[in-house]
Amino acid sequence: MAAFVRVSGPPNSNFLVGYPGISATLPRIEGKVEIRPLTGISAPVSISLVRICLQRRETIHPSAESIAKKHLGTPRRETTDVVGKELLLFRCPAGRESESVVLMDLPFVLFIPFGRGGEESNRRIPPASLQLHSRTAETYYELVVTVQQGQEQKKHAFPVPIQRYDTLSTFGMYNRPEAAEGTSDHLVTLGISLPRWSYGPCDPVSVYIKLSPNPNWLKKATKVVIQKITIAIEEEITYNHEGDEPTKKINRIAKHTQTIGTKMPEEGFGTNLGLVFPSKELRDEYGIIRRGKSAFPMYSVNSFTTTGSLYKIEFFVSIKAHLSAARDIILRQPIVVCPIDQQACKEEMDAIEQAAKDASHVDPNNPMLPASTIVRANDKDALRALGWTMAGGQRKMVIE
Repeated sequence: MAAFVRVSGPPNSNFLVGYPGISATLPRIEGKVEIRPLTGISAPVSISLVRICLQRRETIHPSAESIAKKHLGTPRRETTDVVGKELLLFRCPAGRESESVVLMDLPFVLFIPFGRGGEESNRRIPPASLQLHSRTAETYYELVVTVQQGQEQKKHAFPVPIQRYDTLSTFGMYNRPEAAEGTSDHLVTLGISLPRWSYGPCDPVSVYIKLSPNPNWLKKATKVVIQKITIAIEEEITYNHEGDEPTKKINRIAKHTQTIGTKMPEEGFGTNLGLVFPSKELRDEYGIIRRGKSAFPMYSVNSFTTTGSLYKIEFFVSIKAHLSAARDIILRQPIVVCPIDQQACKEEMDAIEQAAKDASHVDPNNPMLPASTIVRANDKDALRALGWTMAGGQRKMVIE
C-alpha cells in the first residue's frame, strides 16, 4: 500500500532554526517526517526504512538570456550535493522485510555546516538560495525523504529556502574604511576611500575621491583638465569559476556622473560622490507583495555576493576619472552586497544574539529530540490514532 509522506516544521515557526553563516547560532533544520496511509483511511502501510537529508541543487546556463544562444550555446549544467549528513530515522527489525504501520511521526534535526571546511564540500557553509533572471544560475535546496517499502524505494522532495547572514552590513568587520590608489601617466594620482564596504537595497553608497598632481611634474600635471568623474556599481558573475573555462559577465547596475571641468589645482581636487544601491520592487501596482516561489526567499535585490560550486557573484564600486592631457584612471574596489538593507540588518542583530543564547543549550551530538511515534497495524486501538474506531462491527469516525 502506498504511503502519504510530508515534512512539517516546529509549531508556529520555520523549519530553519538559527542563522546559516553564523556558527554561534548552530543553524539547523528541525521538524518531523509524517507517514500516513495514502489510499484507504486506515489501510496499513509497509515500511522498511526512512531516511532524510538536505540536498542542494545548483545549475548554470549562461546562454539562457539570449534566445539564439539558448539553443546553440552550451547546455544547462547541474550539480547535486548532500548538505551535511543523511539521517536514518527508521529501520525495521532485523530479519523482517517491513513493518506494517498506520501512523508514523519521526522527529529529526539536520545540522547545517557552519565551518569553512577547506576543500571538504560537505563542511562548507552552503550558499544562499538564489535564482537569477532567466535561470542563468540558481541554487536550490530541498529536504529529500527516502521511504523504502519492501523492495520499492521512493524519494519525496520538499523545497526549503535558505538565506545567509554573514554579510550583514551591521557587522563590525564591514564598517572599517577601505582605500585604494591608481595613477595616470605619472602625472595624476586617484585615491578613493569607502567608509564601509557592505551594502544592501536602498543603502547609500558614498565614496571620498581625491585627485592629486605629481609634485615632481607639477607644471605638466596642473595642465591636466578634470572633465568628469563617474561612480558605478558593477555586478560580476563568473560561471564555472572552479572549472577549465570560466566565463565572466559584468553588469553595470547603477551609475552617477559628476561634471567637473576644471584644471588640476596644485593642492589637488577632492569630492564626495555617492549613489543609492538599486532595489527590486516586491509589490505590484496595487501595493500587494507578489506571491514568491517556495524554494526561493523574496529578495529586494536581483543578486548579492555569493559563491557556489558552479558560479560566483562579486560586486565592485568602479570610479573613473575622465581627464584631458592625461589618460583616464579607473579604480575598481570590491564591496559586499547583502540581500537586506541596513535597517533590517540592525533589527536582525538582537534576534541573532538570542538565537546564539538558545543554541548554547543544544548539543550537536545529542540534540534531545522528542520520541518517535509509531502506531503499528496490530497495536491495540491503532485505528483510534487515525481518528477511527470499530463500533458494532463497523468503522466509525471518533467524535470527541
